[in-house]
Amino acid sequence: MENYNYIKALHLIFVVTWFAGLFYIPRLFIYHIEAWQKPSPDKEILSEQLKLMTKRLWYIITWPSAILCTLFAVWLLLVQPIWLQEAWMHVKLGFVALLFVYHFKCHQIFKQLQCDEVKYTSRFMRIWNEVATLVLFAIVFLAILKNAFNWIYGVVGIFVLTILLMLGIRLYKRIRDKNPNA
Repeated sequence: MENYNYIKALHLIFVVTWFAGLFYIPRLFIYHIEAWQKPSPDKEILSEQLKLMTKRLWYIITWPSAILCTLFAVWLLLVQPIWLQEAWMHVKLGFVALLFVYHFKCHQIFKQLQCDEVKYTSRFMRIWNEVATLVLFAIVFLAILKNAFNWIYGVVGIFVLTILLMLGIRLYKRIRDKNPNA
């Protein structure tokens, strides 16, 4: 138990770095997809640079952070196995599973773009980018509030956040349509 706070701190550090990677990787996907709309040689130059940036982010920051975050989380559960009996932890672990699904889908998109396969639009990627935000909100609120979490407010809050994110994406699209350099 004396190492508990160190384990928790390391877990939280790797949560932050994992999410940093998950927040930034779809942005790079967007830039990569939009680079494909440019004329040669810009398209090829940008694409190669974005492939390198994405590869470094994915394999040097995001994957190691996901693995270390998970290892420290398991260690925390070994130190405090009682948490596995709590309903909030079951829901939190469900969101963590959803986060891994998101991570693996990002990996699939990463591999496609590395092979110059553009299967998604930049608009789709802007929306996709917000999935990690929603999962982060859910996990943090569950971890902090635990049993005090009011499910009705939580569900309503996630829906409100989703609506606000979608409105933000639409607003940004309008701004960008007026000024492509925005």
